[in-house]
Order: sequence, then C-alpha cells, then structure tokens
Amino acid sequence: MSRKALRAAFPHTVPVMAGYLALGVAFGLMMSDIGLSALWSGLMSVLIYAGSGQILAVSLISAGAALTQTALLTLVLHFRHFFYGLSLLSQFRDTGWRKPYLIFGLTDETYALLTATQVPPEVPAPDFYFAVTLLDQCYWVAGSLLGGAAGALIPFSTEGVDFAMTALFVVLLVEQIKKRENRLPALVGLVCALASLALLGADKFLIPALIGLTAFLLALRPRLERREAAA
Repeated sequence: MSRKALRAAFPHTVPVMAGYLALGVAFGLMMSDIGLSALWSGLMSVLIYAGSGQILAVSLISAGAALTQTALLTLVLHFRHFFYGLSLLSQFRDTGWRKPYLIFGLTDETYALLTATQVPPEVPAPDFYFAVTLLDQCYWVAGSLLGGAAGALIPFSTEGVDFAMTALFVVLLVEQIKKRENRLPALVGLVCALASLALLGADKFLIPALIGLTAFLLALRPRLERREAAA
C-alpha cells in the first residue's frame, strides 16, 4: 500500500477518526473500570476489532458470562456483517492479498465509507479500500489505549458511555441519506426494523429485520442500479 493511498483515504476517514477516538476512549475507560489495563484494551482492539462487540464484552466479562453465551450474543450482535459482506462481493473481488484484512476490518463505519465514497482516480481501488480500513482501525486502537491509560490514572464514571456507539450510528445514517440514491435503502431499512420490532419485540427483531431488508434490496437492485448510473 502506497503513501498516496493513505493520503487519499485520510480526508474521508476524518469523521470516523473523531468518532473512533471518542468511542475507543470510552471502551478503554470501561475496561479500566472492570480492572483490565490499557494493554488489554489495545490488544482486544487489534485482534478482535468489533466496536459494539467489545463494549458488550465488557459487560459479559464483568458478569462472568459463559463462553457459549458470549459467542451467541456476539453472533447475534454482529450478524448484520453477513449482509454487509454480501453487498461487497463484487467490490472486493479483485483485492488480492488485501481481502482477508478487508473482511476482518469491516466495521459499520468502514462499510459506510467504502460504499458511499468515490475512489479517487489516481489511486487503485484495492489500495484505497485497504487504506480506509487500516486508518479506521488505527483510530480505534489509539482511542482504546488512551482510554485505558486515562482510566488507570484518573477515576471516571462510565455510566452512559456505551450510548456513544448509538450516536455514531445515527451520524453515519444522516451522512448516508444526504446522498439521494441512498434514501430508498435507508427507508426500506427503517420500515423493516420497525415492522420486526412491532411484531417480535426488542429481543428478537434484529435478524428478521436484516433478512427482510436484504430481500427487499435484492428485489429493488435493478432500480437502484439504474438510479445510481443516472446520478
């Protein structure tokens, strides 16, 4: 990966940097609050790198949850990434040696950037995707280390900090729907989520909502592609 790719990707990742540094600090503080050092916060962010999953893991660790329970809850929480991957099959087809890391580093925010950002003409697309993904993870790791170190030095109340992830999702949604061609998928997603929530309740709505969203988007794919080509 060239420096040109990093320079081209950096301006697009600045909003994620602002969010990930803050969220990473929050995660590091939560880890410190249950007695784990900044080293563990940084290591988890390097090897696992699953923002909402890591925040969930703090609660599971502090509660002494069983491995099977942890695995099941993590699977449900991150099941949406299965659908992310399906939508990126063609985009990642020719990424070569970068593909394993692109799959590993596919967070909600990185997905939003990869699907909404036009690749600069002077940079090969695989290098640009790799640079965006790498920079985003670096921001998260840096925030985790800072939060872990701060928590070890200064006492903090971590009550409510997990809402920061929800706030970032809202910001990303707003950025997505600013593009006219993204408004229909956003509307379909909202309808599927609300319908599943009303029918199944808060504990069971996520996976059915994602399945419904995928079915609708596959049916609407020709229309969406025509709109994108005309834009």
